[in-house]
Order: sequence, then C-alpha cells, then structure tokens
Amino acid sequence: MAVVARLGSIQFDPLEVAGRNQDLVLHARVAGYTRSVGDALLYETRRLYETYNKGLSLVPTADLPFFRITWDRERRRLEGAAFDEHSPLVEELLDRIRTQGPLSSTDLEPRASIDWYWRPTNQVRAILEGLAQAGILGLRRREGNRRVYDLVERLFPAGLLADSKTEHEQLTHKLLSRYRAHGMLGGAGSAEVWLGTGSFRDDGSYDKGSGTRTRLRSELIDAGKLAPIELEGVRGTRYIVADELPLLDVAETEAASGVTPGASPPAVTMLAPLDPLVWDRQFLRSLYGFDYIWEVYVPLRKRRWGYYVLPILFGDRLVGRIEPRVDRAARAVRVLGLWWEDGFDPLAAPGFADALADALDAHRRFMVMDRIVLPRAARHRPLTAAVRERLDSLSDTPPSRRQQRLAAGAVVTPPVRG
Repeated sequence: MAVVARLGSIQFDPLEVAGRNQDLVLHARVAGYTRSVGDALLYETRRLYETYNKGLSLVPTADLPFFRITWDRERRRLEGAAFDEHSPLVEELLDRIRTQGPLSSTDLEPRASIDWYWRPTNQVRAILEGLAQAGILGLRRREGNRRVYDLVERLFPAGLLADSKTEHEQLTHKLLSRYRAHGMLGGAGSAEVWLGTGSFRDDGSYDKGSGTRTRLRSELIDAGKLAPIELEGVRGTRYIVADELPLLDVAETEAASGVTPGASPPAVTMLAPLDPLVWDRQFLRSLYGFDYIWEVYVPLRKRRWGYYVLPILFGDRLVGRIEPRVDRAARAVRVLGLWWEDGFDPLAAPGFADALADALDAHRRFMVMDRIVLPRAARHRPLTAAVRERLDSLSDTPPSRRQQRLAAGAVVTPPVRG
C-alpha cells in the first residue's frame, strides 16, 4: 500500500505472459510480492479497486470520490442510450443480483449480440460491463479474466459513495496522479499518458486535455504541489511532486560521491511494459538513451525483439531487454531472449550475472513456478553458465541430472511465439 500511495495508481492489464502488468509493477518494488497479495487487497480487504485513470487502473479505495468522474460520465451517456434501449435486461440483471447475489455474464444464457465498442457482444456481457462502467455495479472478484459483479453499495462504505468531489477536484487529483506515478513527466507527450484528464467545454464539446492540463498544472504549481525542473540533456521543462524534491538532493549527493542508488549493490529489475517509469518513451530515449516499444500488438514480422519483452534496469541504468514466458504445463519460467544495449557487456559489469540470477529466481517464486529455463543460443552461453551457477547456489535442494539438463534447455518444448 505504501507503493500504491507513492505511485497514485497502477495500470491494469489482463495479459499474463510473464505476469499481469499490475503484478509486475508491484513485484518490481515489493520483496516477496505474489499475485495473491494483490488479489487480497482487491477482493478481500478491498483497500484497492479497479477504475479508470490511465486506462483501467488499480487505485486506493479511499480515493474513490476522486475517481468517480468516469462513473458519472458513463452513467449520463448510457442512460440515454444502451440502458434505455435494453431496459428490460437492465432491470432483470439488477433484480437478480439484488435477490440472488453476485453474477457473471456466464451465469445466464447468452442473448443476441449487440454492437458494443469495437465488436458485437452478447447482450448480458455488454450490459453488465455498462452497469459497471456507470458505477452501478462493481467487481466482487475476478476468476481468471471472468468478472463477477455485485452492487456497489455492497462493495464500498456508504459514506465513501456519498462523498462528492467537484469535477475540478477530480481532474486535479487525476492529473497529479500522473506526475506522481511517473516521477518526471513534462507538459506534453503521448496522448495515452493523459487519458481521462480532459473536460467538457461550455459548448458541450470534449477537450481531450491539453487546455485543461495547462490550467490545472499551473494551479498545482501555484499551490506548491508540483515543482518545475530542468534536466541536463533533456529538452523542455519537467515536473515532479514537490514533496519529493528531497529525492533529487539525495540523488545529487549519491552521484557526486559515486555511490549507487541507496548506497546498495545494484540490483536487476525487470520492468512491466506499462510500468510508470516507461510511460514516456521519448523521455526514456532522451534521458536513458533507451528505445522501448512494447511489441505485443506489433505483427511478428515487424518485431525487433519479441512478443512480451521487459526492460532490464540494473542499478540506475537501463541495460537491455528480456523476454520471460511462463510455461505452466512445465511449471517453468522460460527466458526466450536477451538483448543488450550498445556498450553494455553483461559479463564485464560487476555483479550483473548474480543480480540477474537473483531477479530470475525472484520471478520464478513470484509466478509460483519450479524452475528456470535459460536460452541456449551460443551468444548467451557464457552468461547463462554464470547465471546457472548462481541459481544452483540459491536452490534449497541439489537439482537432479534431468532437472539440470532441462534447466539448461536440453530437453524442452519449443515455445510458441506471438
């Protein structure tokens, strides 16, 4: 929860190739984190809940009044459209949930498909989604990617639901959360970074955000909540949360004295594809010299690296990319590929091989797998040998000869790419 408070919100993504995005973000920052920890916060203690911030996100439940703007907007839109057009089904679904309890779209026979966003969708699923988007229903739990809905008044305290914030207060909070999560956002950048921070003009048209952001950002600076800064080698003004200015002083002292961040040995962290640190791709290129494209939606023939590739952070450097794949049938984490930045030699960097092994072993435990399968390509063999030696030292029991051969990639099923 301290990490969630620091970041403000965490982007949700259901793909679970190497772990879901939200879990990867927390695993990168919380020792011993597992998916069950996050699910307990969402569906048991309900200290977190899903809502829209930068896309679908996990936010502190205590902040619900600052994020209900999406509920209110969707309710106004749907009440004049889908809810009216399908009012008998709306009443049927709500009555069933009131009398019989939580419901998923698979608990009822499918009805004829209707146009819903980008494809025709079963009416039951579409209307349940709409009721959740309008804040009438909420998620009781997820069973895999199957959503089970309940009335919001059964999920959240009445006082929290009754707490009303103005649209201005909500948009200000959402904008500040973007700066809080990333750390050094500027005033422009990819439209995806600013999703949901726009407002409606007096004439009813929608301002996607640039004008609203400029005004709100100025107010935050005047209020002493945002601080403008200049970064050597990076064009344009960036902004940080003013309360975190002391972090810059610490970083300056560490850099001047030549010590690593936190004066700790540099560790390897595999960053989630939607981790706040990598939101602003231009910022990564200008500050780190690192070009990152999440290629999960890129056709196979056009990919430079792989389907679900994660940036590798070593200390304070982005040094390469890794493509881990969870193979549940074999209970293994398979490393399908490794790519290094120009000028970085993983064997020559002091401590890197051991740090990579530690990160892979932590990832294995995070995904509750039994073993790690390293790449067999000749160019990786010196590194994989060093990593394997470290992994063997971390193992509680000596591996069998067959386990050693499997872990070295000698007898494995070729992974399915894409």
